[in-house]
Amino acid sequence: MPADVPEPPAKNPRTLIPEYADLAREATVLNPEPGDPGVRESSLGGKPLWPADEPWPYCAQEGHWTYGSDPRNHTEIVPGAVPMVPVLQLFARDVPGLAFPEGKDLLQLVWCALIHEEDPQGLVLPRLYWRNEAEVVAGGLLSEIPEVSEGEYDEDNMPESSTLSPATAEDFPSRHDLPEDMPETGGCRLPLPADGSLWPPGSHVVATKAGGWPAWTQPADWPDCASGHRMEHLLTITGDIQLGDCGGVYFFHCRQCPGHPWDWRFDCH
Repeated sequence: MPADVPEPPAKNPRTLIPEYADLAREATVLNPEPGDPGVRESSLGGKPLWPADEPWPYCAQEGHWTYGSDPRNHTEIVPGAVPMVPVLQLFARDVPGLAFPEGKDLLQLVWCALIHEEDPQGLVLPRLYWRNEAEVVAGGLLSEIPEVSEGEYDEDNMPESSTLSPATAEDFPSRHDLPEDMPETGGCRLPLPADGSLWPPGSHVVATKAGGWPAWTQPADWPDCASGHRMEHLLTITGDIQLGDCGGVYFFHCRQCPGHPWDWRFDCH
């Protein structure tokens, strides 16, 4: 391009389509990095702050196989429940933009690392917990978190132990959540830049994040709570875990109901 010809302006749907700007939501991008987080740190795949009086959850879906009484004996494989794996732990102090239920300041997510072909959603069967950090510490911590053994998990569903470096970003919907009368924005679905820089203005943030918009790759499937309220996006887990051909696992909660009831969805590429 000749030196006297200015560069064309970047195609930013926020400025090209004024209505698009009204759809912005704040997201907290979690930025996992492999590490060894402590139990009182926000983490992906790290050991959680688990109360001593609450047994660690297991998944006993039909078709699960585990080792017998001695996990070192790999010749004895029997049907049985397998321990769930820690996926995410978030303290409210690290995600100030995320609404917690009253009296709670700790969110924990676990799931089963095996495939569940008989289940309608078919993937990880997660469980989500809202807790109060001070109450957990005062009551004592579970002395040992069971670890899954080889053969008790699908490698794609195992998060690597990682520390988090939360950062806020302006997040916009994917094309599946755009109003029907809004012009196409060209997608603007951008992954995390390799150099760690922020997303361009007006982009849809595709990363493991809290808040913001779901990173749908298929048509949107927002859940309603039992009272009929459409839930809000809570978490997206994507990119940092392979999850087979899944685009992401999305978690939702209802801030209008006590305790913030939750639900989840996943979609495939």
